[in-house]
Amino acid sequence: MTLQHINRHCYAMQLPDAPEYIVSGDQLSLSAVPASGAGIVHAASSSTSSAELPQHKQTPLDPESAQHEQPAAVDGASKPAWQDYNSVFTAAKAGMQNVDKEKVKKIVYEMSKDSAHFRNEQRKQAQVDAKIAQLKAKVAALSTAELAGFQKSCDAKITQLEATRDLTKTWLHVDMDAFYASVEELDQPELKNKPMAVGGIGMICTANYEARKYGVRSAMPGFIARKLCPQLVFVKPDFVKYTAASEQTRAVFRLYDPAFEAGSLDEAYLDITAYCKEHGVTGEQVAAELRAKVTAATQLTCSVGVAPNVMLAKVASDMNKPNGQAKVEASRDAVMAFVHDLPIRKIPGIGKVSEQTLNALDINTCSQVIQQRAYVAALLSSISCNFLLSVGLGLGATEHSSRGGGEDNGLPGRKGISCERTFSAMSAPAALEQMADTLVQHLAADMAAEDIEAKTLTLKLKTTDFHIRTRAATLPNYVSTAAQMLPPISKLLKAELPVEIRLMGVRGSNLRKIQKQGAISAAGSKLNALQRMVLQGRKQQQPREQQQQQQQQYGGQHLQDGQQGIEWHDNEQQQ
Repeated sequence: MTLQHINRHCYAMQLPDAPEYIVSGDQLSLSAVPASGAGIVHAASSSTSSAELPQHKQTPLDPESAQHEQPAAVDGASKPAWQDYNSVFTAAKAGMQNVDKEKVKKIVYEMSKDSAHFRNEQRKQAQVDAKIAQLKAKVAALSTAELAGFQKSCDAKITQLEATRDLTKTWLHVDMDAFYASVEELDQPELKNKPMAVGGIGMICTANYEARKYGVRSAMPGFIARKLCPQLVFVKPDFVKYTAASEQTRAVFRLYDPAFEAGSLDEAYLDITAYCKEHGVTGEQVAAELRAKVTAATQLTCSVGVAPNVMLAKVASDMNKPNGQAKVEASRDAVMAFVHDLPIRKIPGIGKVSEQTLNALDINTCSQVIQQRAYVAALLSSISCNFLLSVGLGLGATEHSSRGGGEDNGLPGRKGISCERTFSAMSAPAALEQMADTLVQHLAADMAAEDIEAKTLTLKLKTTDFHIRTRAATLPNYVSTAAQMLPPISKLLKAELPVEIRLMGVRGSNLRKIQKQGAISAAGSKLNALQRMVLQGRKQQQPREQQQQQQQQYGGQHLQDGQQGIEWHDNEQQQ
């Protein structure tokens, strides 16, 4: 099973009759876990035999129950409206364990309730509630015989999935601690003991641990964060600086796994199986050594999860933040014990909508997926069912996605690469063009780091009334530099003017590995990702006439549809 295979289901799982959801890697932190050793958290051993499937527990929704009882509804009529309000802003992150959640929830509600965002969230929540009601109606209509059939089918799937379990690998998930904020603190040490957020009144990229004590977190509007923490200091984002720091961390990662996969600027997945075998060390030892080397190289800290597969390593890396590590032992008993009480929301790819839907089926923890497997099979698609059953069994990717695509055929191991930014309402053409330039620069740096190029470019816009527009151009040649990508992206943007937006994103797809020549290779490149980005930035500062010459490659500054074989695509939806 490859990382790419898991990600196909993890990051775009669709529940029946429910809107598709995309989730970032930010997940809730786990509750306190017993620790032993130097910051190493071990999963407790389970008494379940490795030859046995998890026991089927009787619950109100079990097919073997005499009646199909529904979970009791909570009467919220007498409660203030804010008590039932939940949003991404009220979800906890590492460093927020002691935050007064009720206070945060109330402030977020009061600051949001008259906004367009709040009304849009209410609209989406009403849709989710309606879909959950439909699912419950389907549950009530299922007969005992039908449920028994679905459970039998699931048991066969579980047997097949168990046969794929691989406990021979050692994976690390490395997650930099409050990365953007920590980089800024290197330049301004006086901020270390002050609540600080990278971003502004419109939106926050991340917050340091001092700010998180007040409930301030990433993806939160700055005006809400300032209400939670009046003394909060804002620092303007500097992605050139963050990319430079990221490249320093990646140089350390390559020592242990030259083929590591970057999840973003601040996280990576490493298969250290071969390294451990060659050097006679354990995964815990490598994790501790890697953390020390990252700190020595960057003066930054990171947290690491050690596990036999990617999914478990990702979850474990969040267990002992900041500057810690956690391990899931490579045995079936330990894995099953680890996931038994693990909240379903901890799993990468399961967000608020999915959590609510699963909760309606009495699925709150990973083990309850197995207990409620008949309903999972009856109500969800085959792909979603397989994904959730894998979660319940603690299964995950054990191979790099790039290896799944084949290292010798030039395939990149991913379908696309993108970056986007959320900000306060923006409509000035010059500001929009500057934002597009910034995003293209960032995308070019990420593509350079992975030695990939794209043939299709997509511009994503979210308007202030929460409509999503996507416009794409398929180019005659592959592109990878900012100088190559900005003209077609600018053309797509100009076609949308006038427009007022709160989010912009750029994406490259239809990818391939860059054909390496001479001394420039992944192992011995003369230009690292940061240097490439700096050169790309210099190209953007060339005289206007030179930029126009570059743009002529794509049909001039104002491209005409169909010129140079470019295909233009568009789409619009409300989100």
